[in-house]
Amino acid sequence: MGILFSAPQYEFNIIREEWLQSVTQIAHSGIFVSGPIVSKFESSFAAYSGVEGAVGVGNGTDALFLALKALGIGPGDEVITVTNTFIATVGAIHQTGARPVLVDCDDSYLIDFEQVKASVTPRTKAVIPVHLYGQMVDLREWLPWAEENGIQIVEDCAQAAGASLDGKAAGSWGIMGCFSFYPDKNLGALGDGGMIVSSSPELLTKLRKLRSHGGEVRYQHDIPGFNSRLDSLQASALQLKLPYLDEWSDKRRAIADWYETHLQDIHDVFVQKGLYDSRHVYHLYVIRAKNGQREALKKHLQKKGILTAVQYPTPVHLTSAYSFLAYAAGSFPHAEAYASEILSLPVHIALTEEEVTMIANEIKAFFTLNKQ
Repeated sequence: MGILFSAPQYEFNIIREEWLQSVTQIAHSGIFVSGPIVSKFESSFAAYSGVEGAVGVGNGTDALFLALKALGIGPGDEVITVTNTFIATVGAIHQTGARPVLVDCDDSYLIDFEQVKASVTPRTKAVIPVHLYGQMVDLREWLPWAEENGIQIVEDCAQAAGASLDGKAAGSWGIMGCFSFYPDKNLGALGDGGMIVSSSPELLTKLRKLRSHGGEVRYQHDIPGFNSRLDSLQASALQLKLPYLDEWSDKRRAIADWYETHLQDIHDVFVQKGLYDSRHVYHLYVIRAKNGQREALKKHLQKKGILTAVQYPTPVHLTSAYSFLAYAAGSFPHAEAYASEILSLPVHIALTEEEVTMIANEIKAFFTLNKQ
């Protein structure tokens, strides 16, 4: 069978019996979209995140889009984010009619705050810091700067459920935090799902309207809205998984420690360590293979039954979809260089120390062989 890259089926096995019972109850109730089970999970996730409220939506992309719409962002506005992110971050900005303004990452793979500050114009309405790979952007300096400049911070927490900084949860730092519950996420549904968290009662009310055709009451449409609702089956699974999230995050950190122990002395491998006072949750464990050896290493591991991935092979500014933003190759040297080197290794709750050791040994064997 080999070693899987991610394994949400192991998480499902933990909640399987309780979830199947819940599905039967949902079927008997006939409430498959929204309803009390969704409300219960929203309350639980808000409490976990240390915020006033949470609004379940269809997916993580919708969470970003609706958060920006709730702020009134649209044509003529600009929103700054980082180029080394999943394309949904930029797509959400574009779909509002606003212009995405991209910046580079620093050597932590996270958005470069100095470049953010340098990119502000009178049209800048918001910044989306992306908590990439499960590590939070250090937002401690951001908050006073954002308030002084009248700029809203909308956190992209798609890869950071369970992460925290100084004991304060991802999603609770900015005006809103946006989560994806795609199945392979640290807190994953059994299909699509997303969440927006906030401590602003006004924004929470607006979000609840925006997600459901512009109103909270059926056939009462207060504002133009959309259709993006979390369904009961997904909310039930997420409610059952939430109590395990901290335990699963601890397991991911243990896996990261095992990798670091075994890989730190390989000359051609760069191992990223957790920075500052951040509770990194290692949605992904990412190394860099130097000297153009990434693809060969990936193929070597695949032949040995070890599945890996690249997140992400092309920075957003170099994709065809966003070529109209007119950022030339070379505009963001860190992101461009890292895109050719990064390799995500297996990390999931069923991974054992023996398997990590085997993966590390195969990486060592590859580089030893390629030095001869």
